[in-house]
Amino acid sequence: MESRTAAIVQRSLNALFDDDSFLCDLHNGKREKAFTSLVSILSTPNHVHKSFLRIALEDGSVVRIPAYRVQHNNILGPYKGGIRFHESVNEDEVVNLSSLMTLKNALHEVPFGGGKGGVVINPRNYTAKDLHAICVKYVQYFTKVIGPNEDIPAPDVGTGEREMDWMMGEFKSIHPGRDYLGSFTGKSVENGGSLGRRTSTGKGVYFTFRYLLHDFVKEQKSWLEDRKSADAHTVLETYDQSLTLAFQGFGNVGSAAALNAYQCSHINNKIVAVSDRNVTLYQQDGLDIPALVKYTDKNNGDLPRNAEELHAAQVQAEILEREDILYLNIDALFLVALENQIHSDNMEKIKAKIVVEGANAPITNEADEYLTNAGTLIIPDILANAGGVIVSYFEWIQGKETQFFTEEEVFRRLYEKMKKTFDNVFPTFFSNAYTLRKTCYIHSVLKLSTILYRQGKLY
Repeated sequence: MESRTAAIVQRSLNALFDDDSFLCDLHNGKREKAFTSLVSILSTPNHVHKSFLRIALEDGSVVRIPAYRVQHNNILGPYKGGIRFHESVNEDEVVNLSSLMTLKNALHEVPFGGGKGGVVINPRNYTAKDLHAICVKYVQYFTKVIGPNEDIPAPDVGTGEREMDWMMGEFKSIHPGRDYLGSFTGKSVENGGSLGRRTSTGKGVYFTFRYLLHDFVKEQKSWLEDRKSADAHTVLETYDQSLTLAFQGFGNVGSAAALNAYQCSHINNKIVAVSDRNVTLYQQDGLDIPALVKYTDKNNGDLPRNAEELHAAQVQAEILEREDILYLNIDALFLVALENQIHSDNMEKIKAKIVVEGANAPITNEADEYLTNAGTLIIPDILANAGGVIVSYFEWIQGKETQFFTEEEVFRRLYEKMKKTFDNVFPTFFSNAYTLRKTCYIHSVLKLSTILYRQGKLY
């Protein structure tokens, strides 16, 4: 089975093969063998760990729940990646997400490898006591492969600081006397977590959009005007314009991104729609995002679903079907929910000029190609949603040094690190014939390949 990662790696290496400055010491047959080795190494995980967690539930029943921890590659540092609690979790998904983490960390020069975990449950169907038992068992079953210098889990869909606190507590109990603060990131601040971690991914998602459409254009306007690409024209046309935005997903990431957009003074944003697992809320004059954040904080994360709940939230909006948010006539669509949201069955209905991937892999390969050919500018997940892992890195450092940053310092460091990536990627993107996604992948594969070669891993 050829994975999505294998295709990414192969295409990226094909683009690099004729670049004489890349692995310049290798020629002819040696070069071909090295490239074959790179495809094999980067397209497959180092380890796939699977177990069935035996859980005694609060109702008296005993269940066996499938759970995974995949470690893709650690050439740049310890494996790093979230633990997802969702009923759709499966081995192929976790393998793919772990490989994307490897590429993402390489792109943003975060000294971590790629990992990912998952448990096949809907956390809404379990009590807090049940979820605690699941977290404890997960650490017990995978304790030999995780740790602050080996593999560092973090929150993902269906998990948060509560679950990370529980897991770190169990890790500490199993390994008395061992360094434990860096064993998990995304913890509560009281438990050694970093200020700003919860909103970091969402802030990073919106910052990517804002930087491209405002900061980069402002600095490079005359240079961009000389570019012939359709994407350059799209970016120039949106500069200083009034933009309509929609956010599919209003959890930790989506709500933080939407709130940053609402508060932004650099771009004239108007957020006309948001959605969650139940509903789309639409208001052509713009939604009151702070009021919706306040409401979801008090109502288990759910948006208002009827007129009575809208009244309670003091929000004016039209209630639409959950999927309707994808097909609105808007300038920018932020996909901040789950993977595979735009696919062959609905890709022709997408009207947004710009799509931002706040979630991992929300657009299938076929839909990505279709939208690109249709002139849609896609800001890919590997570039846009790295805020979480970057601040997780800051949390890991703080835990090792037991010196903690202020929230202002965390976000300053986050934006500086993301800006460095943008300033490497955007000029290359607008100067070549590749999509922004492929440009990012090439940067990542180049970094990983160079380190693998320098460490003698290709022989």
